[in-house]
Amino acid sequence: MTDAGPFTEDVVRQIMRHMNDDHAADCLAICRALGGRPGATAARMTGLDADGIEFAVTDGGADRPVRIPFSERLTERVQVRHEVVRMTEEARAAAGAAPPHGG
Repeated sequence: MTDAGPFTEDVVRQIMRHMNDDHAADCLAICRALGGRPGATAARMTGLDADGIEFAVTDGGADRPVRIPFSERLTERVQVRHEVVRMTEEARAAAGAAPPHGG
């Protein structure tokens, strides 16, 4: 990881818990479409910093790290949600899936 910027270890743990518990399918979709792992069978968020988000992806029976850069350097926690929503929408569009209602 690069400089964590505004994201303390506690903040990163909270975001990881939320993503892995409530958005596991989104993590997988993001890694398949934007992380270059179209054959992935599982993904879990493992970290983030101001410049990108990190996952451990199961692909071909092995766990592999995937890092996906944000569209810009983040300076506030609220921006993480916007970036993850953007990534999820891009991943769904790439897979030909309709976006969820309410974003």
